[in-house]
Amino acid sequence: MAYIDGYLVPVPAGNKDAYFALAAKAALVFKDHGAIRVVECWGDSVPDGKVTDFKRAVKAEGDENVVFSWVEWPDKATRDTGMAKAMEDPRMQGGEMPFDGQRMIFGGFVAVLDE
Repeated sequence: MAYIDGYLVPVPAGNKDAYFALAAKAALVFKDHGAIRVVECWGDSVPDGKVTDFKRAVKAEGDENVVFSWVEWPDKATRDTGMAKAMEDPRMQGGEMPFDGQRMIFGGFVAVLDE
């Protein structure tokens, strides 16, 4: 079953184009190292919750929007090898991040339902 790396990122509205340019470059690297699919989603209908919500999860401030994204791998073994290679890939080095990486949330997930 597929393995998913999921991400939630606070991105200033003014950095939207820069973020997606960076994401497109990263997507190529992930796919070159075994990823099947990369999806990036700009928050459009992200309501405020009573206890928690997407914005509070990343401590979104002012004009920041939430990006929800994931990288799909065929399995965890491919992900572990591919992610290690992607992080060492020169294309992933340097450059300015168009968001505060300290507030990014990420994790790996085993897919249990795919309809």
